[in-house]
Amino acid sequence: MKLSVGYNFRKYGFLLVISSVLASVIGILLIGSAKEEIQFNQVQGLIIGIVFMLILSVIDYHFILKFYWAIYIAAVMLLVAVKLYGATGGGAARWFVLFGIRFQPSELVKIMLILFYAEFIMKHRENINSIRFLIPCCLLILPPFYLIFDQPDLSTSIMILAIFATILLIAGLTFKIIIPAIVIIVPAIILFLNMVMQPDQKILDEYQQKRILAWLQPDQYASTEAYQQLNSITAIGSGQLTGKGLNNNVIGSVKNGNFISEAQTDFIFSIAGEELGFVGCCGIIILLFIIVLQCIYIAARADDTAGMIIAGGMAGLVGFQTFINIGVTTMLLPDTGLPLPFFSYGQTSLISLFMGIGIVLNVKLQSADYL
Repeated sequence: MKLSVGYNFRKYGFLLVISSVLASVIGILLIGSAKEEIQFNQVQGLIIGIVFMLILSVIDYHFILKFYWAIYIAAVMLLVAVKLYGATGGGAARWFVLFGIRFQPSELVKIMLILFYAEFIMKHRENINSIRFLIPCCLLILPPFYLIFDQPDLSTSIMILAIFATILLIAGLTFKIIIPAIVIIVPAIILFLNMVMQPDQKILDEYQQKRILAWLQPDQYASTEAYQQLNSITAIGSGQLTGKGLNNNVIGSVKNGNFISEAQTDFIFSIAGEELGFVGCCGIIILLFIIVLQCIYIAARADDTAGMIIAGGMAGLVGFQTFINIGVTTMLLPDTGLPLPFFSYGQTSLISLFMGIGIVLNVKLQSADYL
């Protein structure tokens, strides 16, 4: 393990650290309000995550990237293992249960793929716009994508593709490739949506199809698939400007009436809307925006392509996942099941995010373009 004693810690990313920790602390308070008995689990996740972040921030990321093929193979093996031996819940096999702790490999795989592609593209950066590079590059994303999609976990598999697309853009993919790709992808998405809306379709599981139908026709699914999202909108709206307060006992509370199940995970933003109001929701969005901006800032000043991809990939991960999660809770998007970064309950997600932030911090420490 390569540590450096020559870092100038005055350029340590303190704003990024403070923003990430503050977001997690607010998340812990919201989780405690939604389901108090699991709050301490998230506190444990935060402590472990901070430890990993601090350790990884002082390990030369170039040393980590030397093992990029091992990282990729480990990511695929984790997904294969969870498919074969994972615990099943809600019709999906997405977790291991180790010593009573539930571990979701797909959350860690997001970070592992960013690291893999950072070095893979770095080694072939002069051929980034050649077909002979793009074909294997795209083929390598297919195994993790399929294994996550088959869990089934459509939302995380979409996130994997979003991160992959972000990485290619950061790496310097030209508009000569981007524009034709858009011309092909947009009609393909429209065709895909049309196909999955058919009653006898076999592409998506039935519950996934119904989530899309509930988004398009909420009135017809108001008591079933659209129930969560409709109540989420009610909760957010009921908080008005400053909210009803954390851990309130208001009788008319959507949360207190248990109208949103498992609100501590995918619908934590609904709890924030009801209890912290418009002001609190804006604060959450601003915090996440600061995290994304800091990652972009570090990416723009990274010393090499690998560092740029690591920081930019983390910006894409946090940014896209935030947009999708808040889009779901406000019914701008169909229900996907993605957590809100740093805020939603989930130890694996929280620890993985802090691991990613730790490596981004090391990219900043090694960048020469800082005062």
